[in-house]
Amino acid sequence: MALTPALIITGIAIALLVIYAIDVAVVEITGNEVGFIPFDHKIRGMGLGLPAMVLPIISYFISRKKPSKGLGIMIIIAGILIIFGGAFVIGNADPIEAEASGRNMASEVAPLLIVGAIQIGLGILKIKKS
Repeated sequence: MALTPALIITGIAIALLVIYAIDVAVVEITGNEVGFIPFDHKIRGMGLGLPAMVLPIISYFISRKKPSKGLGIMIIIAGILIIFGGAFVIGNADPIEAEASGRNMASEVAPLLIVGAIQIGLGILKIKKS
């Protein structure tokens, strides 16, 4: 019973991450401040990224007693997408702009890498229990 909602929730998280990635790609290609979603990076991160970080963890816990390799793989995919997003932020950061604005890239990216690693770990646990 709890497996179907968990699969749906994780699918939504993956869809949010893909939409987020496409929007960031549009920003990078066009050079505009906003992509096809008319919000800046902070709002976009809170609206698309934050739920995508939380939903796979919720889906793991609501279905923890049900074996499912498919759900485990989906949780791993969500974690990998989050880590790739963090790596993209690090790779495309302008050090001069970050220093001028007082932004610390490590403090912005570390939570992404930690949550991505947690999701990958939960996905592996889910697969091992199946």
